[in-house]
Amino acid sequence: MKTKNPDDQPLRFVPGDRIAVLLPLPLPGPLDYVLDENTHVAVGDFVDVDLAGRRRTGIVCGPGESGLAKEKLKPVIEKRDGVMPLPRESLEFMNWCANYTLSPPGAILKMMLSVPAALDPPKPVMVCVLAKSPGPWRKTKARQKVVDYLGANPPDTVTGLAKSTSVGAAVIRGLVTSGVLETAAVHGDAASLPKPDPFRPGHDLSKAQARAADQFQAAIGAQKFHVTLLEGVPGSGKTEVYFEGVAKALASGKQVLVLLPEIALTSQWRERFKHRFGAAPVEWHSGLTPAKRRDTWRAVQSGQAEVVVGARSALFLPFRNLGLIVVDEEHDPSFKQEEGVFYNARDMAVVRAHIGSFAVLLASATPSLESLNNVASGRYQGVHLPDRHGGALLPEIEVVDMVKDGPPSGQWLSEPLKDMLAETFARNEQALLFLNRRGYAPLTLCRKCGHRFQCPRCSSWLVEHHFNKRLQCHHCGYFTARPDICPECEGEQTLAACGPGVERLAEEARILFPEIRMAIADSDHVTSPGAAAELVRNMERRETDLIIGTQMIAKGYHFPYLTLVGVVDADLGLQGGDLRAAERTFQMLYQVAGRAGRSEHPGRVVLQSYEAGHTVINAIKTGDRDDFYRQETSAREIAGMPPFGRLVGIIVSGVDEQAVDDVARGFARTAPTPDGVQVWGPAPAPLAFLRGRHRRRLLLKAEKDISVQPLMRHWLKQNKVHKSVRIQVDVDPISFM
Repeated sequence: MKTKNPDDQPLRFVPGDRIAVLLPLPLPGPLDYVLDENTHVAVGDFVDVDLAGRRRTGIVCGPGESGLAKEKLKPVIEKRDGVMPLPRESLEFMNWCANYTLSPPGAILKMMLSVPAALDPPKPVMVCVLAKSPGPWRKTKARQKVVDYLGANPPDTVTGLAKSTSVGAAVIRGLVTSGVLETAAVHGDAASLPKPDPFRPGHDLSKAQARAADQFQAAIGAQKFHVTLLEGVPGSGKTEVYFEGVAKALASGKQVLVLLPEIALTSQWRERFKHRFGAAPVEWHSGLTPAKRRDTWRAVQSGQAEVVVGARSALFLPFRNLGLIVVDEEHDPSFKQEEGVFYNARDMAVVRAHIGSFAVLLASATPSLESLNNVASGRYQGVHLPDRHGGALLPEIEVVDMVKDGPPSGQWLSEPLKDMLAETFARNEQALLFLNRRGYAPLTLCRKCGHRFQCPRCSSWLVEHHFNKRLQCHHCGYFTARPDICPECEGEQTLAACGPGVERLAEEARILFPEIRMAIADSDHVTSPGAAAELVRNMERRETDLIIGTQMIAKGYHFPYLTLVGVVDADLGLQGGDLRAAERTFQMLYQVAGRAGRSEHPGRVVLQSYEAGHTVINAIKTGDRDDFYRQETSAREIAGMPPFGRLVGIIVSGVDEQAVDDVARGFARTAPTPDGVQVWGPAPAPLAFLRGRHRRRLLLKAEKDISVQPLMRHWLKQNKVHKSVRIQVDVDPISFM
């Protein structure tokens, strides 16, 4: 798609020209329209057009090429003058993502225009400014604080001033009434955001940190595409290293994007950033209000938002002058989106940096095999921090063989772990119990007839949530009240909860340690960034003694008095036949173990395992991370699996099971057969029934040097699919559910 002139300027169009307009819809491509006598546009401009009688907003993406007679084309209704054009890099990124993921470009554009209200003219905001000629006024300490603040900072709203100066809003309104302050209406785009100071001194760095920071800053200063993988044991100070890179980019006048895998991580990271740079970053995640998302989108596009920290969708914001991307915890599977457009934000971040010719940093204590392989092949630069910062030692690790030393039936904490918990609480230190399973119990059944409670919309068991007395599906959200009698045999008091979840673990801990202060950290209890911030504050103030959590609490956090980590079921992630089961389990256990002893207090870790001799458990116990990666890399290379081969998944789904099977078999009959390509399936997906739809999977495996996209396009074209059946393509899948 041609989008620019040879001089690198966007193509421009005049009245009477035929133009292609891309709409944020899953259409095969752009649609042609004609410009009326009063409209001039360029590639990237937003325009309103008529589609099937409805007014829609799209972007100009090039000259019209449909071949349809011009007199049959609809005219563009109008150009959106109240919003800046979509940047050229965003357009190139959109087209690249569409081609790679085999998605309609309109589906990518929809992610970029996730806040339609941002395209409307901004509403004025009332801000307070110092009056030019204030009359006499009564001075108080609080009032003077506000006046001094405005003398050194941009105008702000009453609410913003009250928050920044820690005074009541009534004080500020009193200053307005007294004529000391005046109010002025400014557009949202003109309301200044606090600016991070790149020259503000940071923490003292160790020699290893300083060397890593120098290398990273040099890569940023070169102002060309460069990928750095920053490895380091938990607590080694990776964040402080890449903060030096953020400072370098800001000093060069560039915008910075930092991607985090969990919005729960944002609160503590945000405070660290504010302490380092004197101002908080702009946030982007699902927990923001619509108004905040609108303002943030426009601030990013105008360049006022200098540093953005957010979830994977932040990658599709319309950055005007992006000069650095940091992907923290780059190995984390939550960077992969597995609905709508299937993409991996880590990989797309590298692509976005290549398009913009700037540096990207991937940081992790447990890098993905893909990233490690890229370092080994010379595509990425590797930087390693081998020691914890400030002299802190790595925790001691003990494995409890649950076959020999497991607790009595109905209990989940072994005697060694209970003893260590008691010792930890006696020293007034904090502990973490990790179990990557939400709810009270993963299964509820009848002891009399064997009836199991299953989701009516999914092929999964309903999880019992004890505190709110309901059974819930964690895949589709279906829930129902927990009955008192069995619906199958009508037996009374015959229902039993099988296996533990974090709520059941909390119940056992309360019985053992009734005096301690406890918190549960999972997505059922920590439902917003505010709740996550409160959880962090309670830990930092030592108002929580024991935290019981899932993967939400396993990475990124720094709690100086957390000295004991107990992993209740270290084998949980090893179950099933997932290609990455061993790698993911190792990463999860290594990360959660790294929460212990991150300050001057030494840490201990207890792994409860029924497979105490497993390769993963041994690797965690011995701390020989490199040996584990060598074994895992060798196994993948022999099997030709990623990163030494290519995979593409096809998911066929629909309400009519027979129609789904017919389509899936049709795909199998027309599967591509060139050398170096294999196709497996169709087979029922592990979750063969999800949200009321039957699901079948096929998997294409190809040698690494084979381009899979042309193969897939040809394969998809060969199969006519009824509209009741949905086809989803997952290039580079990391989950096979």
